[in-house]
Amino acid sequence: MHDRRGRSEGCRRRERRLKKLLKSLHVGPLGDAAAYAEFSGTLDLEINEGLHSLAQTLRARAPAWVRDIVPALTGIAVHFDAEHAELPAEPLEAAEKLVRECIDAMPSRPAGREIEVPVCYDPEFALDIVEIAGRSGIEPEGIAARHSRSEHRVLMVGFAPGLPYIAGLDPALALPRRATPRTRVPAGSVAIANLQTTVYPFETPGGWSVIGRTPLVLFDPAREAPSLFAPGDRVRFVAISRSDYARLK
Repeated sequence: MHDRRGRSEGCRRRERRLKKLLKSLHVGPLGDAAAYAEFSGTLDLEINEGLHSLAQTLRARAPAWVRDIVPALTGIAVHFDAEHAELPAEPLEAAEKLVRECIDAMPSRPAGREIEVPVCYDPEFALDIVEIAGRSGIEPEGIAARHSRSEHRVLMVGFAPGLPYIAGLDPALALPRRATPRTRVPAGSVAIANLQTTVYPFETPGGWSVIGRTPLVLFDPAREAPSLFAPGDRVRFVAISRSDYARLK
């Protein structure tokens, strides 16, 4: 009985996503060698999760002239080889047809991984945790506890190689981006803004509030999969001590 209920709920979830995706689909050019299939003007978590299932199906069914499939927050880019002998005469129409066919065939849930990310929330690394505590009324220890016990999911990877946009932040920690961005945010910094978390793969400018740091290398072009994160991954942040950070680093 439980399995039947689970399958039934999965079918209903898939039908909701199908209706949303098909109802709002708009395909347009993205430069000279890509089509962008947009499904929403604003972030919709249900649509975003559906995009990860759709991207998985597109990669499995992509014809030879498709070079890459890149999901974003509210759409998917279909990159194609403009010089490929099999490229259709009307690539935008062909891309839309491919997307529609894959919507009908996509699984009910994306096959994302579960990634454990150790984070040291020590004030040495948590550059803004005292300020956040003052604004939210939550002690620094409580901020770390709330952040590490929430369920998180990667919405997209972008802005910089390997930089994830991760949903699932406890609403009690939701704050806008900093009024004045930093010119340098250390690599590995874990930062929050609105209802999302990000982790900076490199030292870079940034306007999110930093609450900790991970010793993990987020992006390494020498790895088989250069980026630690991929859209659809489930993320669990695990609090570690300063000594654990030094050992793992």
